[in-house]
Amino acid sequence: MTELKVCVGSACHLKGSYDVIETFKYLIRELNVSSEVEIKAAFCLGHCTEAVSVNLDGVIYSVSPNNAEKFFEKYVMKSVREL
Repeated sequence: MTELKVCVGSACHLKGSYDVIETFKYLIRELNVSSEVEIKAAFCLGHCTEAVSVNLDGVIYSVSPNNAEKFFEKYVMKSVREL
């Protein structure tokens, strides 16, 4: 199972963490990978200046609502294919 932890702390919230989460949820449904990908909210991933912070397989990425779909396709789907 690929686990996505999306920061919903103050800085990330202000920069669109809920929009990123909604994009990820939409893509999980559209790509039919709900049994392979799980989204969790996190309150601080320690990278507030680079918000929105997303932890994927122990690596922290900076994701915005504008690049969330590209991030998902490039990194999350790669992780799913490697399962």
